[in-house]
Amino acid sequence: MCIFAPMKKSFIFKQYVWLVDTIRRARRISLADLSECWQRTDLSDGKPLSRTTFNRHRNAVEEIFGITIACDADNRYYIVDNEFFRSDAVQQWMLNTLTVSNIVGEVRGLHDRILLESIPAEGETLRIVVEAMQRSVRIAVKYRRYGNSADSEWTVEPYCIKLFRRRWYLLCHFAGDGFIVLSFDRITSLELTDETFEVAPSFDAEAFFAEYFGVMTDARIPLQRIVVRAYGNERYALRDLPLHPSQKLVAEADDHVDFELKLRPTTDFLAHILSRGCWVKVISPDSIAQKISEMHREAADAYSAQ
Repeated sequence: MCIFAPMKKSFIFKQYVWLVDTIRRARRISLADLSECWQRTDLSDGKPLSRTTFNRHRNAVEEIFGITIACDADNRYYIVDNEFFRSDAVQQWMLNTLTVSNIVGEVRGLHDRILLESIPAEGETLRIVVEAMQRSVRIAVKYRRYGNSADSEWTVEPYCIKLFRRRWYLLCHFAGDGFIVLSFDRITSLELTDETFEVAPSFDAEAFFAEYFGVMTDARIPLQRIVVRAYGNERYALRDLPLHPSQKLVAEADDHVDFELKLRPTTDFLAHILSRGCWVKVISPDSIAQKISEMHREAADAYSAQ
């Protein structure tokens, strides 16, 4: 009996995902039309979607994902899209993930032609950290920095979690001693403690990272107005995928586009600009432009030395 239980749970979870994605795509749909779509999938076993099953799944979707399926005056079902939902990055990320999961799951014959970026499996670490945040308890962490052969050991207060470029990060607070950002994949041991703490009432996770490019933070670096010039296809790429929420278009010519950013230029920002090669150039301030120029020269020297 235990052997088949996980498979059953997985199958039911796929039904939840299908339900959310189908209603979202239809915008509004009756139970009869939903049942017709349901019967065309492998999830139904050829049977119609009963009202009892639908209501059970509907309640589970709200409990697990926080996604509300409501019914309008014409007895059509829809995903509630309120102001909170639109502003909640976690909700949006979760719904987008469910949508992609459902689309890929429906085309098993194309799995070898759909190539995805993998994110390291950090489920257990994520679970412990989230539990610590929910219970407001400190965690005992063993952490191995790159280049170190031994672990550092701390007891920290978990403030927030951030996913950036396929890696999970934890913003930790040391009681009376500021913050540190830890990468999940460098955590070698993690345990809950019985020590409780309170998140500072003034803390805002989004605001904490608002002046930075990614997860590197350093308040000693001044907030600056940075203008970058993009050439070629990078002009369009930066329009579609801004480097930072503060980005805005300030000038445009036949062969380039200038964007303004307001942030603290930490190493990860400089490295990203460097990675774009000749397609992105810092125009101002001069100090940042010179720094990027030096980094390009050092990279060229490394190749010359071979």
